[in-house]
Amino acid sequence: MIKFGIIGLGKIAHKFAQDLITVDGCILQAVGSRELTKAKDFATSYKATHYYSSYEELVADPTVDIVYIATPHALHFNHTMLCLQAGKAVICEKPFAMNLKEVEIMINTAREKQLFLMEALWTRFIPSTLQVMELMDQNTIGEVHSIQANFGYLATTDPSSRLMAKELGGGSLLDIGIYPIFISMLLLGTPIETKCIAQLTTTGIDQHCAMLMKFKNGATATLESSFLSETSNTAIIFGSKGKIIMHAPFHHTEKITVEILDKKPYTMRIPYINNGYVHEIEEVRNCILSGQLQSHQMSHPHSYELIKTLDLIRSQINVTY
Repeated sequence: MIKFGIIGLGKIAHKFAQDLITVDGCILQAVGSRELTKAKDFATSYKATHYYSSYEELVADPTVDIVYIATPHALHFNHTMLCLQAGKAVICEKPFAMNLKEVEIMINTAREKQLFLMEALWTRFIPSTLQVMELMDQNTIGEVHSIQANFGYLATTDPSSRLMAKELGGGSLLDIGIYPIFISMLLLGTPIETKCIAQLTTTGIDQHCAMLMKFKNGATATLESSFLSETSNTAIIFGSKGKIIMHAPFHHTEKITVEILDKKPYTMRIPYINNGYVHEIEEVRNCILSGQLQSHQMSHPHSYELIKTLDLIRSQINVTY
């Protein structure tokens, strides 16, 4: 039985916990919050055995095997290191950390301490994403020439919101832009050329980011993230024989359409289980039970290349944390 702890008890932690308690071989053992009442209520909701009013107490709990980190972006590094130093395996929400240097330290520490560490980028494990990868492997749409993907919604302008607060790692790039970038890199590899422009707020975070990437095989990706308006939230992969449409919301879609030239289009409905976090939780469980220190599907090199690309984009749009 894999015993989970959770640090940071916001909206995403509730969804994760709802799924966790349905996965065979996993239980929610302990939760931690700066507010004891919040921790107690959360623990009661998901039948956690222990609850703590500090993260330090949680990582000191000898019954916890692995900690899921769901705190704001800027705190991911510190909380991951807190767990690793305490001998706990970690699954940390995206973005893994704020920059490449932090990610390198996290990965090196996990390796030195022989602890499992994974970025919780759920898109990688969603069944429809796996189906798209399979279609690509089968050369269904031929040679891929380009990808168009966007993720945008009208976000709050409240400066204290984690989306807008620079000290919490705010901005559209790290919050939602990571998804169009990730799907492109998952299907095409690391870009060899990247050009970006953005609209920044007065506080210096991006509220809209447009990205153009070129890959080793010559393919391009046109990507966008926005807090200013609702976009189509789709990803379209164009190939020499047709295209694949990942319908909205593409990063956890349950519907993809395949359009092959001179053939009738067909749509595949591929549901995920519960809130969609079951699939990454099952991967973590399987990795830990088989003694792996990283997931083959969402490996350390994957996270390394992703944060390196995010750093490059931030350098071009002049967003620094």
